[in-house]
Amino acid sequence: MSNAPQAPDRTKGLRRVVRSTLAGQLTSEIRAAILDGQFPAGGQLNEMALAGQFGVSRGPVREAIQRLVQEGLLRAEPHRGVFVLDLADDDVVDIYFTRKSLEIAAIRRVMTEPRRTALARELRELTDRMAVLLGTGDWAEIADLDLHYHRRIVEEARSERLSRSYDTLQAETRLCLRLMMAGYRQNRALIEEHERLAHFIGEGDPDETEAEMDAHFGDPVRILERGRTAMREAPDLPGLSRAPESARSP
Repeated sequence: MSNAPQAPDRTKGLRRVVRSTLAGQLTSEIRAAILDGQFPAGGQLNEMALAGQFGVSRGPVREAIQRLVQEGLLRAEPHRGVFVLDLADDDVVDIYFTRKSLEIAAIRRVMTEPRRTALARELRELTDRMAVLLGTGDWAEIADLDLHYHRRIVEEARSERLSRSYDTLQAETRLCLRLMMAGYRQNRALIEEHERLAHFIGEGDPDETEAEMDAHFGDPVRILERGRTAMREAPDLPGLSRAPESARSP
């Protein structure tokens, strides 16, 4: 028998992890409502009203709100309450500057690999689905496909650190896209941009692809302003609905 000293059991005292807590479920529900535009940017959330709407106590709602504050989707103001993030124009410019930098880095790696042809085919399929939805005006679903399209470009670079950096922008990007989709409505510009980008990726010309990526990101503030105008003129656009008044603070 070995007389070697036994390593201490460092697992003692650790609690069993609960796979899905009530607060976690509420976090997911409120996050989805924010990203789908049910809670408008800058709007105040009412903790008591949310608890009543979900049929739960205020404790797990408070915890869910704290988690979303940490994620950056909500901001807490002392003595005032909690508000949905309202991105300023400078924030939008910075988000898209960072996104473009990460996606171009991904493109440069992907363009050196044979798998770029399969990626281009997948991106064209996503674009075809977006084109179908264009006729229905389901801008929430189009925004989801847009995010998935760009996410696939980053994933195909097969860099865990690049993907992790990109993940940090997803929530803010989704908030931007909700309004930008309204700015694109009733035209095929968004579809055509994605079609061209997929084409250049498939052709394997890195300079053309990078130039198209740069043009695709364009001027996000201008598109965002068009979206804000569209939302003011038609606040009930499909997929861009508002939250029930009971969930907001008076």
